[in-house]
Amino acid sequence: MPTEQREEKQLEASLDALLSQVADLKNSLGSFIYKLENEYDRLTWPSVLDSFALLSGQLNTLNKVLKHEKTPLFRNQVIIPLVLSPDRDEDLMRQTEGRVPVFSHEVVPDHLRTKPDPEVEEQEKQLTTDAARIGADAAQKQIQSLNKMCSNLLEKISKEEREAESGGLRPNKQTFNPADTNALVAAVAFGKGLSNWRPSGSSGPGQPGQPGAGTILAGASGLQQVQMAGAPSQQQPMLSGVQIAQAGQPGKMPSGIKTNIKSASMHPYQR
Repeated sequence: MPTEQREEKQLEASLDALLSQVADLKNSLGSFIYKLENEYDRLTWPSVLDSFALLSGQLNTLNKVLKHEKTPLFRNQVIIPLVLSPDRDEDLMRQTEGRVPVFSHEVVPDHLRTKPDPEVEEQEKQLTTDAARIGADAAQKQIQSLNKMCSNLLEKISKEEREAESGGLRPNKQTFNPADTNALVAAVAFGKGLSNWRPSGSSGPGQPGQPGAGTILAGASGLQQVQMAGAPSQQQPMLSGVQIAQAGQPGKMPSGIKTNIKSASMHPYQR
């Protein structure tokens, strides 16, 4: 009798330890599922890793409890239902947290089952039979092929990660040509590269589209041509019968516009 009492106490202590570990594991799973369903928008990857690490540690602890030398073999224990009733059992509801309201003939085969479902058991037997048919050499070749595929996949994943990291550190691709930009700025600011020549039949001064031209004075026949250069705000010397070239001045482009200048004594509006 003392041996039987000792075994019963040992069984009760093992069951209490097992229930405690299972309760902790259930709480951790419930908390993690709640985060996934309600806090997914602000859930971070380090937090997910922490939850997985906690679950892994609790599973390892549960396995240690089951493999402990003082833990009896639960598979040798037999559970026999003493009372089956279709009525609602409040104590059963409380102990199962509302999952099992009644302990009837419908739920007993599922909750007290010690073997898998017949369909699952048949599939397991089929897999075991197929595995036994494969020889040692064929199994070794399949293992090597699977390892090779996994290695290639890991190599591709590592390559993609390295390319992604290098792409993030690489500067943005240049979308303009500096030479074209400098030429455009020089053309707008200084008229570099623009042709200012105007044909003899063109209209008078003030015509749009003539950048960098000097002041043009309309004249009559028999007038002499003087080449003028510079901006409109700069007054250039006007000498009758003299062609002025501004090529020697730095920062200014020579103008190719021919300007007709009438002498002051022959002004058309002078009376």
